Amino acid sequence: MQNADVIPSIVMSAHALARFAAQDAGNEAPSAQWRALGILERQGGMRLGALALAARTTQPGMTRLVGALEQSGLVSRSTDPADTRATLVDATDEGLAHLRAWRAEMRDTLAPRFTDLDEDEWAVLRRAAGILAAHAQEPTTTGEPA
Repeated sequence: MQNADVIPSIVMSAHALARFAAQDAGNEAPSAQWRALGILERQGGMRLGALALAARTTQPGMTRLVGALEQSGLVSRSTDPADTRATLVDATDEGLAHLRAWRAEMRDTLAPRFTDLDEDEWAVLRRAAGILAAHAQEPTTTGEPA
């Protein structure tokens, strides 16, 4: 595999694993829910439009998702103190607990797919996970990793 092909392969494999985990666990929550909660976990409260942009969805789509998440108690909305016309969205403690539970469920559901790995392979995956996490940081306004 060429160096240029490694990153797309990792991304596609990660998407497939997330899909398998949801299917195998019977988790019917939309992946957009976990993506939005993960963004809010990392970045804290943000305007709905900024959340839509970060999640790569439309503002109307995010408005619908946030409405459903709010009804479920997973996010809250408040007035932006910097602009009272705008609304901030933030994950609730319950939302963050649901996100942690989903991550644990994903881990436990996918674990059987990896039982054949030896310690050297686990070391490679731990190293790759660290590298990927370092490069998956949200950019700051200066373009530097957060």
